[in-house]
This record gives sequence, C-alpha cells and structure tokens, in this order.
Amino acid sequence: MRHDATLNAGDIARLADVGRAAVSNWRRRYDDFPQPVGGTAASPLFSLPEVEDWLRRNGKPYEMSPADRVWQRLRASGDDLRLGDLVGCAGAFLLFLLRDPEGRQAAGRAREPAERLHRAAAAATADLPVPVDWSMIDLPLYRLLADLAGEHGPREAFELLCERYIEAHSRLLSVTRADLADLMARLAAPLLGGPADDAPQNATGAPPTVFDPACGVGALLLPFTGARVLAQDGGETAALLTAVRLLLGGARAQVVAGDSLRLDGFPALRADVVVCDPPFNERAWGYEELTGDPRWEYGLPPRGEPELAWVQHCLAHTRPGGLVAVLMPPAAASRRPGKRIRGNLLRAGALRAVMTPVPGGPDLWLLRRPRPGERAPSQVLMVDAAESTADAEAAWRAFAADPEGAPPAPGRAVRIIDLLDDEVDLSPARHRLLLGAREAAAEFGRVRERFAARAAALEGALPHVAPPAEGHEPPTTTIGELVRAGMVTVHQGPAKMATDAGDLPVLTAADLLSGGAPSGRTTGDPGHVVLEPGDVVSAVLAEVGAARTVTEAGAVLGPHLYLYRVDRERIDPDFLAGCLRHAAGAARAHPGASRVDARRVRVPRLSLAEQREYGRAFRELLALEDRLRATAELGERLVRLGFDGLVGGHLRPGG
Repeated sequence: MRHDATLNAGDIARLADVGRAAVSNWRRRYDDFPQPVGGTAASPLFSLPEVEDWLRRNGKPYEMSPADRVWQRLRASGDDLRLGDLVGCAGAFLLFLLRDPEGRQAAGRAREPAERLHRAAAAATADLPVPVDWSMIDLPLYRLLADLAGEHGPREAFELLCERYIEAHSRLLSVTRADLADLMARLAAPLLGGPADDAPQNATGAPPTVFDPACGVGALLLPFTGARVLAQDGGETAALLTAVRLLLGGARAQVVAGDSLRLDGFPALRADVVVCDPPFNERAWGYEELTGDPRWEYGLPPRGEPELAWVQHCLAHTRPGGLVAVLMPPAAASRRPGKRIRGNLLRAGALRAVMTPVPGGPDLWLLRRPRPGERAPSQVLMVDAAESTADAEAAWRAFAADPEGAPPAPGRAVRIIDLLDDEVDLSPARHRLLLGAREAAAEFGRVRERFAARAAALEGALPHVAPPAEGHEPPTTTIGELVRAGMVTVHQGPAKMATDAGDLPVLTAADLLSGGAPSGRTTGDPGHVVLEPGDVVSAVLAEVGAARTVTEAGAVLGPHLYLYRVDRERIDPDFLAGCLRHAAGAARAHPGASRVDARRVRVPRLSLAEQREYGRAFRELLALEDRLRATAELGERLVRLGFDGLVGGHLRPGG
C-alpha cells in the first residue's frame, strides 16, 4: 500500500478553483512547476505535497475539501488498476455507516482496531454482489470517509467519489449520457405506476421491476430507486459500484456480476421495464456457444451483430406488454446481416420506435413484448435528431396513445409493410418527417429567397486584386528558414484526441475548413497546445486544404493540425495563412499528395507593410470561399426541396 498522494491536471484545477487550461499554462510558463511523478505523457500525475507547496509559494489560493482529501487518500492507497476496487470498497464502508449508525462513531475513534471495523462492515454489507477486500482501507481513510459522510450523507459522499472515478477513467469507462438516461427513465415512467394503459397490475401489491443486463456503473438505474431494481454486468468492479449506488439510494436492488449473455444471472426474470446500453461492436459475445439459445426468438444473431443479441436478451426478460429501451449504434438499423431479425421484430409488433433523440446518435430502440394473441400494429415510430429529448418524448407519448395516428414533429409514423423490403432499413434519417403541402411550399419559397440574396451578394464579395503594372516575381524564403530565424514557432496537434467529451473546446480540421467555432470538446491535459489570437492554423492533411488566423483564445489545437505562432513585428499572420492556404491547394492538385510539408512552403520576401496588404487580400479571398460554400449548401437544399415538392405534389412547374 502506498501513500504518496498524487493529482492529475483536473484535480489541480479543482483544488485551485481554476480551469484546466490555466493548469496547462502554469506548466508551460513556470519552470518551477512540479514535474510529473507518474501516469502517462497524455495523463501525467503530480505529487500532492509538491503541488500544494508550489501553489503556496506562488500566492495561488486553494482549498482541500473533505471530498478531495478522501479522493487523494484513495488514489494513494493503490495503483490506478485497482482504483475502481478501492472506490467500491469505500462505497461499501459508506453503506455500512448508513446501515449501522454506531459504526460511524466507531470509525471516528482513532484507537478502534481496523479488524473490528472490517468484521462489522462485512456483516452489514453481505448482500453486495462480490466480496469486498477490506484490507485496502486503513484507519485514517475510515475516519476521512466518516467525516465526509457526516458532511454530505453517505449517498452524496459516494456520488462525489464516483464522479471523480469516472472522470479519472473517462477513456476506459463507457457511461451513458445523462440526457439519454433521463429520457429513457421518462419513457418508462407510465409502466411503473403512471397513468398508462400498460401500467402493471400486481395483485400482491409488489413494486414494479426494472432490469439492466449491462449496467456498467449504474447510470440508467439511478432514476428507478422507487422500483425493484435488478442488474448484471460482466465486470465485478462495475457490479459492485452499481450495487452500492443503488443501495445507498434506498432502492430494493439485486446486482449480479457475470456475462449476461453467457451466464444469465436472472433466467426466470420477466421485468416491467428493461433498460440497456450494451457494449457496441463486441465480436466475442458468445456466438459459437449460444447458437441454439431459446432467447433468439426472432432469429439467430449474426456473429457481427452482437447488439441484436442484446435486444433479444432484453425482450426475453420482459413481461408481455412490458417496455424495452435499448441504445443501439446507428449502423444496427441498416446493416445487411441483421435485416432478417429486424424484419421479424417488425412483423411481430415487438419493435415500436427507432429514435435518434440527439444529433449524432446513438439510436434508441423502443420495444414492447407482444401479449399472446394480440393483433400486431401496422405502424412504427421514427424520430430523427430532435431539437431536444423532450420532442422525442412527446412524439412517443402521442404514438403510444394512438399507434394509428400521426405523431407530432419530429416523429413520423411509418407503415411496417413499407419497411419490409430487401433492406429493412430502420434508420430514422431515411424516414424524416415530410412537411405538409403548405409548409413545404413556404419552406421552398424561404430558401429560394435566401439563395437569391446570397447569390446577389457574391458580386460585392469579390476581392480587390488586380494585375500589377509590371509583372514581377518577388524573392522567396521558406517556413523552415523563418523558423530558424526565430520569426515563426511551429506546434503540431496530437495524432489522436478524444473530441467528444469534456469541457475544453477543441479546434478540429472540420472547423478549420468551414470557418466555424471550435466544435470539439476534450478534457484538460498539459500537453495540449492552447490557441492565442494571431496564431495561424493549417491542416497536416492536404485534402483538407485550409489555413486560417485565430481570432479568439482558449481553444486547444486538434488532431492533424499545425499551429504557427509568428513574431508580429516581422510577419503578418494573415499573409502567412494565405501562403499556407496556397500550398495546401497546390498539394491537392497533385494526385497522391496526402500531406503538406510545411518546412518547404515558399513565402515571398516582403516588407511588413506589403505583407499586410497581401494579408488583406488573402482575407477577402477566404471570405469569398466561405460565402461560396454557404451559398452552395443553400443551393443544394433548394434543389432537394424542389425535387421533393414536385414529386410530392407540393410544387408545380412555372410561377
């Protein structure tokens, strides 16, 4: 057991109450900032005493909260590979404190033998799904946990630790988005006692049952603490964390550790609601040993379609009339090997809706286990990328109340018979809601007016460029020479970076091409390159063919991008961006060129005043390029609306 407490960059930012970018700046600007003592180059760890000493010496206020003290003690009690087990053990001890108030007093006494606490805690938490190694926690940590529970309560104390654990292992853990988890809970509410025709009727008065067969750390089940909650996960650590979270929240919970598909922990279960965010694209899911499994009521899942195995596993554990809400990769709606099972789900009336509730996916499939002898429905609901999850919920509510009616936008009821073709494509984007005749005609008119206005404005966007009175070719240098002269400093973005999670904005190659604001999001890291106004960013890959001057600070450089920081007294950034833009375009003109060799890019030798004139012209050309792109996109939309309207009868030739 080690006790050299360490912090990552996020911990330091929280300790000093600053943003993660500030920590990155400290590391870059202060030579005396503590050096990493562990971790990796992408996620280094720093000594807590050294960081505290540095903050004090540099006059930067900080406060170590009780939650921080517990977290750092946990991090110091073992390596990161066992961090989940340590957090689970801490949660089990908090559960002991909740169930045994005298245990809290015992934990606060310094002379209480650890072995006695171990025995008492083990007896009070015997219902946990896996044995707890109580030797991982020592008396000082017991006392810190007791203090934290006294301040926040055991449940909130453990949620604070879970947040830190999920943040520390964000690249290893797959946690369902909070808005999707909330949506799934709201959709299931009518079957758990709300006003709905399918509300469970239980003569014994037993509470409704919710099941998650791939629970992870329990994100989907936390809203269901009023129901009887059952869960399973293949990871023992995940099962332990889920069980502790549910039990601390007061749920009547039973959690099993084990592979749900191979070692079903609840073979006889028929739940009122099943929610699931299964692992995607997991090829080793048990195809060979499960070929004859009775759960495959709608067809044997192909080897490459594990998600369809999870869908049928969920349905097999649902009572007649019960609901299944399962997140699916968008490709599962259209991949050819799975079309037979999709077709069978539609014919049986089991699949009731396919939603893309948030732009970019994943999809949410809503299924209902048919009651014996009932008539199969004729329509299925499609919802494509609603403005908010509330829109998707409203469409489902209306469709559930009247399956033969027309749900509100963005929902569309599609005839099942129309889907049973050679593809059985259930992609919501393919079945977008068609506008009514009046709305479609009005939309076409609005887009035509905007296109005409933008096309007319293009003439005013022409750059102020003209041939010189006498042709001349100025002498040139290269960016490599400018770097050696100290006029330009070059930074390269990472080869890989997670750009879909975190709170730090990332400028991506797509943003560079479109001229849009940084659209990526990532977590802080001292290795990030932070953009400053006047920086020039260009793409590594020739096919992107873009270079721009940064106008706002704060974002970080994304993958496959270069940053050029210039001496503003000798180099105009817009001038340099124009030269780089030309080089990228020239590379694209040569087949086989995949990258721009920035060191060899030719740059005219001009005075700073001349550079600024060229920079102005380059800005005008870039603005024209952006306007042309926006106009072309609007024109494509106009053409699409025109074809849709003429074929659909909403528009007529002429006029």
